[in-house]
Amino acid sequence: MKRTLAALIILISLLVWSCATYQPPPPNLYTGELPQSIVTDLSLDERIQVEDAWKSIKVGNTKNAQKIIEKLGSESPFYYVGMGYVAYLLGNPQTAEQYFKASLSYFPDVDLAHYGLAQVYQDSNNVDSVFSEYREILKIDSDNPWAKPRYEEIKERKTGEALTEAKTFLSAGDTENSKGSFLRALYYSPDSTEAHLALGKIYRDESNFQNALLHLKAANAEEPQDTDIRKTYADTLFQAGELKNSLGVYEDLLEQAPGDQEVRDRLETIKNRLGIFELPSQYNAIQSTESVTKEDVAALLSVKFKNILDEQSRKPPIIIDISTSWASRFILHTTSLGILDVYPNHTFQPKKIITRAEMSEILFRLIEHLKRKGYNFIQQIPPNRIQISDVSPSNYYYRSIILLVSYDIMTLAQDREFNPDQAVSGREATRLLDLVLALIK
Repeated sequence: MKRTLAALIILISLLVWSCATYQPPPPNLYTGELPQSIVTDLSLDERIQVEDAWKSIKVGNTKNAQKIIEKLGSESPFYYVGMGYVAYLLGNPQTAEQYFKASLSYFPDVDLAHYGLAQVYQDSNNVDSVFSEYREILKIDSDNPWAKPRYEEIKERKTGEALTEAKTFLSAGDTENSKGSFLRALYYSPDSTEAHLALGKIYRDESNFQNALLHLKAANAEEPQDTDIRKTYADTLFQAGELKNSLGVYEDLLEQAPGDQEVRDRLETIKNRLGIFELPSQYNAIQSTESVTKEDVAALLSVKFKNILDEQSRKPPIIIDISTSWASRFILHTTSLGILDVYPNHTFQPKKIITRAEMSEILFRLIEHLKRKGYNFIQQIPPNRIQISDVSPSNYYYRSIILLVSYDIMTLAQDREFNPDQAVSGREATRLLDLVLALIK
């Protein structure tokens, strides 16, 4: 296919050049320097011919340049780009463009053809294509002294024009044309914070969160210390339902501005929705305690079942003795669900030691709550076959003890004793709740 295209270009060119004579080069003709990485791979004779052809192109001697290039043949890495410059000098921009493109199809990493295309497009005032060619040159040589200043001039001018146009449309309420102009600004300046931020807000207002976050993320990356941009990005993540990502950005914001109450409130809202608890050091100590208290059990229940238990299903009861408890939040949660009790005198007694009998009642209430949510529990031992030597049927805790034993969550000693008054250790309380958790997963 490439050879067919090349043959067609050559045929057209021969017709045009058959009577060509010496043509002075345009005053601003730029051909660049022959890339030594390719020149060094040529034979000495080929190298001399290529250098002679390039000198002829620079002075406008198209006849001599064409003669040498045709002698080199289409297999030469300089054939198509050389013929492109000859066509350009002879005033045949369309043919030159075809040759330059053919050269790039064979040698995409050689910038000589990009120089030629940039000048072809410059002559036809095709600014976008000129800019694109400068960009390609800078990908190969980031400090190219010919392309860089021209690239920067177009970038600054066209970005400014596009931003001005976009803001005019936006102020007139024409968001569609405004978006088009902001996107055009990004064509010239992909790192434009102003364009990314504006597009992010427009798309957010349209509930197009995917595009909004794409642009706001870019704006935030360009200006990571700009609190307003960071807040807009975090808030849009929150609106899009990306709570975990929003949480991370808000936590960073709080580090930057610890006194920002708005950020602190939003952070608290996100944590509540995600079920994240700020666990105090006392929680980690429960595992090693010899006997758990009511506040310990309240904390274990809330944390271990944080994604399973309901939120507070009713107004929290009045409790007068938990204001100084490290687990007050957990106590309010579990008592509002009826899993833990508040005494008639409105005390909770957070430091009260939990016995095995009391633990059976807590687990019984937990299981009943989970059953109402649709979880199933299968009895492993028929209740009528369970005999307990130290708990009579008249005991307040008898029903809950029988149930927990039937589920094989709590067990009897070898002499069929339950030891109802024995304190529950932190390790045991943790194990029992983990058993219940395992049965519903």
